[in-house]
Amino acid sequence: MSNKNEDREVAVQLSGVKKMYKLGQIGGGTLQGDIQSWWARVRHKEDPNTKIGTDQRLIGQTFMALNGIDLTIYKGEALGIIGGNGAGKSTLLKLLSRVTAPTAGEIDIYGRIASMLEVGTGFNGEMTGRENVYMNGAILGMTKAEIDAKMEDIIEFSEVREFIDTPVKRYSSGMYVKLAFSVAAHLDSEIMIMDEVLAVGDMAFQKKCLDKMRDAAKKQGRTVLYVSHNMNTIRQLCDRCVVLNQGKVVFEGGVEESISMYMNSSKSLAVVNDCSGERKSKFTDKKIHIDTVTFVGTDFPVYQTGDTIHVKVDYNSKENMSNLAMRMTVLSPDKNAVGLASSRPCIVATEGENTTTLSLALDWLAPGKYIVKLTAYSVNEFGMNQMHDIVEDCFAFEKVQTLNDNNRMNWNHSWWGYIMFPELEVK
Repeated sequence: MSNKNEDREVAVQLSGVKKMYKLGQIGGGTLQGDIQSWWARVRHKEDPNTKIGTDQRLIGQTFMALNGIDLTIYKGEALGIIGGNGAGKSTLLKLLSRVTAPTAGEIDIYGRIASMLEVGTGFNGEMTGRENVYMNGAILGMTKAEIDAKMEDIIEFSEVREFIDTPVKRYSSGMYVKLAFSVAAHLDSEIMIMDEVLAVGDMAFQKKCLDKMRDAAKKQGRTVLYVSHNMNTIRQLCDRCVVLNQGKVVFEGGVEESISMYMNSSKSLAVVNDCSGERKSKFTDKKIHIDTVTFVGTDFPVYQTGDTIHVKVDYNSKENMSNLAMRMTVLSPDKNAVGLASSRPCIVATEGENTTTLSLALDWLAPGKYIVKLTAYSVNEFGMNQMHDIVEDCFAFEKVQTLNDNNRMNWNHSWWGYIMFPELEVK
């Protein structure tokens, strides 16, 4: 750990944390099978009746949800926790929220915790919204006077003023989230823990919540732990990320590096994409089939400002066509659309094998790694588009930063986005 981190105040410390769950068992179907499984468990051997391909974290009739987590979280930082389904993210947050205890290891927490692990966490359905605010404040050790002082801010932020004296069992999931987040954000706690629950709220409220969590970390010095599958919100909020896989921390570092590790985008960089095989298609009349895509003039798809991507597209046409067009949809590594470039519907295709070269200028694209979706379509005399073929992950490329890119050495997508406009004219 760097000296910079050693000087910071620790908010949460995890050392060798493991969490094991015992699994329920349904009989094997035969007396012989049940005896075999029982005898294997007694000898701590592999169950002979376990199916091949079963998760390696299954040990007998137990499951290692977390398997040795060592992690230090510092005061005032916003930490993102990312990973696939079943990686152990929610289990980790439950341990930190003291919903359950670790099987092994130590967790040291320095401060009070307010958490939202699922819709309605900590709420009593029979109590009104206002009563639940008082109850949550009391759990955090606050006095009635302290809660009274914050009540108006909580109600205003939650946007459920007209329902605040209604039992929360009558709330919609969105109303639950709004009030629960408002309580967690405004009551006195040093650590905020947020699972994927914000996905239930509307877009405007999600933005307001992200702004509130950012202020809590940057201005109030609170620690924020945030789990999400939305990489854009991770970029907007977090200073640092950890990537979980099968109950272990497989990477810890910067946000972009963590997202790249999680999405495994580097493996998408290939010079030739062979898409000649059959692909599932929603198009009933598939007149065009894209076979291969090859980079022209480069051995590896890495570009700078001023460069242009040239790709050769080999495709098969079922008939003669004079109104064919192709388009590239440029996506970020987490598959969010960045931009689109289309050709005119002037490509002439003859029945059988065809080749077309497409060129994409990169001047306005910010540095980073990108994935391209390629679409072949035609335009009829009425201006209507008819889709023929789509290759979802057609190819990937990387644009690297140069000294001339707005005089910035490190482009930050969460701050500046993916489009790098020309310099402003000054008169």
